[in-house]
Amino acid sequence: MDHKKEIAVRLSKITGLSEEETFKLLEIPPQLDMGDFAFPCFVLAKTLRKAPPMIAADIAADESLKDSVFEAKNVGPYVNFFIDRSHLASQTIKDVLSSGDGYSSSDEGSGKNVIVEFSSPNIAKPFHVGHAFTTILGNSLSRIYKKLGYNVIRMNHLGDYGTQFGKLITAFRLWGDEDKLNEDPITELLRIYVKFHEEEKNDPSLTESARENFKKLEDGCPEEVALWKRFRDMSLVVFEKLYKRLHVEFDNYNGESFYSDKIPAVVDMLREKGLLTESQGAQVVMLDEYDLPPCIILKSDGTTIYASRDIAAVLYRKETYNFDKNIYVVGIPQALHFRQVFSVLKKAGYECADNCEHVGFGLVKFKNMKFSTRDGNIVLLEDLLNEAVAKTREVIVENAKTRGTDMTEEEIDDIAEKVGIGAVIYTYVKSGRERDIVFSWEEMLDFEGDTAPYLIYTYARTRSILRKAAENGIDYSTDKEKASLLTSEEEYALIKSIADFPGSVNKAAASNEPFMISRQISLIARNFNRFYNNSRIINLEDEDLKKARLLLCEAVCDIISEGLDLLGIDVVERM
Repeated sequence: MDHKKEIAVRLSKITGLSEEETFKLLEIPPQLDMGDFAFPCFVLAKTLRKAPPMIAADIAADESLKDSVFEAKNVGPYVNFFIDRSHLASQTIKDVLSSGDGYSSSDEGSGKNVIVEFSSPNIAKPFHVGHAFTTILGNSLSRIYKKLGYNVIRMNHLGDYGTQFGKLITAFRLWGDEDKLNEDPITELLRIYVKFHEEEKNDPSLTESARENFKKLEDGCPEEVALWKRFRDMSLVVFEKLYKRLHVEFDNYNGESFYSDKIPAVVDMLREKGLLTESQGAQVVMLDEYDLPPCIILKSDGTTIYASRDIAAVLYRKETYNFDKNIYVVGIPQALHFRQVFSVLKKAGYECADNCEHVGFGLVKFKNMKFSTRDGNIVLLEDLLNEAVAKTREVIVENAKTRGTDMTEEEIDDIAEKVGIGAVIYTYVKSGRERDIVFSWEEMLDFEGDTAPYLIYTYARTRSILRKAAENGIDYSTDKEKASLLTSEEEYALIKSIADFPGSVNKAAASNEPFMISRQISLIARNFNRFYNNSRIINLEDEDLKKARLLLCEAVCDIISEGLDLLGIDVVERM
């Protein structure tokens, strides 16, 4: 039984509100002694012309809310619902253990297509920690939507076009080193790109050369296209190594260049609808009615810009995928750009504009951290990952010595890689995405704080309990009905946080906020450790309660693993 849904159905019949509206209004009280769900009666005060506490009293007394599974009580202006502990414990444990890694799965998105555009690095430039934000956030959102039954199309809209490639072509012809390009393509391409900007200050002819080369690229001239393709392919090889390390996959790598030949049709469409206006030689769409500045479609020299390519991309995606959602995981500074793009589409009469959404995120900052950067002004993601893994390995080795744990070098390396990279990923998703991230090794690798190491360690600790039970010949798998014995305060707090996990996944999708999940699994881990530190399990004399608590341990493992997987983080069996 979905208790929240059942309560919403009954309340809707009493209040006259729709089931959907009632479901959304139901809250989870901040404390266990306040019940499992609470319905605020403020929303009914105006129509019923009664004080909320009086309305709550009337609703709580309604005969249709009498049930053996839950009890309704009015608490001030709220109707609070108390689920029978034995019933919830039994149902929750059975549901978790029977669903494997699919406890939070649903068919909410069945038959619906969601495009998630994320990562989208610039070709021929280093993959730095800023790119990691969109990559990690987008990867998590893709997993969340897939979990809810949506058909997810993961798109990597590569920055593989624009005037910077005219500059790069010019720079390579003047200063490029073939051997260095083959050895370390990104470093060499960055070197000549930086040199171009330095030389351009004193040599205006370089600027003109770059414009000419980009125009040739847009016109499909063989030599320029061949160089561009070479830079693109080399960059993708480097990027793929990082994606593999982060367990990130894409269904489509159509970058900006893919849409270049589709822009003429966009320009013709806007012109036919009478939306194009000339402004200082450029072609723009005025957006005064949306309180936005004009959106440039073509520059004065006739070349395209981001907006024209993004408009073409939306129309292509709608025709190709018939998307229900088209999500752009791009930094907050690009908010105006996307508002302009969506508004142009809206003004042109395309309803799909309403299904396009910009999912912005904050900045990345550092606290007392030093890295070996290759150009002196950016922090490379590869350096950050390597440092995190190295520092984690030191902790793992030290802990193994202290506890006398026997581990092979291969096992230590595997654990360090998973925990270290998990620590980096979690730092990006443990708070609301619009908040700036401040990296601190001390905080990231704290095995007792709100970190991936803490969550992974909790999983490993729980797995250790289950292994010990198996070694002692304790078979609890066939006694799932024993879960009804889990009614103590600590047991119930843990079970309640597990039962609320699917709701956190739904909230994460509704708000495009993976931290809804990280917050919930962190709560589950804290509740488990509180239960673990105050309860006997293996050495308990009561055999029935022992089996019940082992069932609870297994459920905790399943949920932490499922939750971390939605964030893109691996677990380890021991630490």
